[in-house]
Amino acid sequence: MAITDKLLLAFHYFDNANKQDPNTEVFKGTTYPKEILYAIRMTERLNEFNPNASEVLQLTARCQHICRWEIPRDCYEMNREGYLRWRQDLKNYHVKKSTTILKNVGYTQETIAKVCFLLEKKQLKKNKETQCLEDVVCLVFLEFYFEPFALKHPEDKTIDILQKTWRKMSNEGQNAALKLPLSKFASTLISKALAN
Repeated sequence: MAITDKLLLAFHYFDNANKQDPNTEVFKGTTYPKEILYAIRMTERLNEFNPNASEVLQLTARCQHICRWEIPRDCYEMNREGYLRWRQDLKNYHVKKSTTILKNVGYTQETIAKVCFLLEKKQLKKNKETQCLEDVVCLVFLEFYFEPFALKHPEDKTIDILQKTWRKMSNEGQNAALKLPLSKFASTLISKALAN
């Protein structure tokens, strides 16, 4: 996987933006701003899942949640319509924030347009890079965020989320998910979800 100076500079600016996250997460004894940790996990999982990922895909994985905390979920109605509106507003916001940074770093309009295309998850199941990004998103969720989510919600809701997650993934993504180092609790829920 090619690492250019421009890519590293973009990562630096993305990470500086995410360092402002007031929400924190402790991982292996170290406290991180939540979105920095998420961005690092996305990059690490992409490197593992697709070692030959393009620079555009590497950029998108790193900025996928940029400054996410600035548009909190609880500012929207707590129903499906509110959730969908929140998700769309987040996508638009991530596009805006990442575009500004990528312009400042000196990326071409063509590259920026490709990053925005992926951030908006266009042509899922049809576009190879959109699908790869979604697979990585799902793998990071399953490995690091699924179990805490499952512990807070009823089992039927958790299984529904798992089934929706599974449907978004490619066969390669699903195979990678089955190899994740999950707890017995998480593995059992996944087995139940897939059995249904």
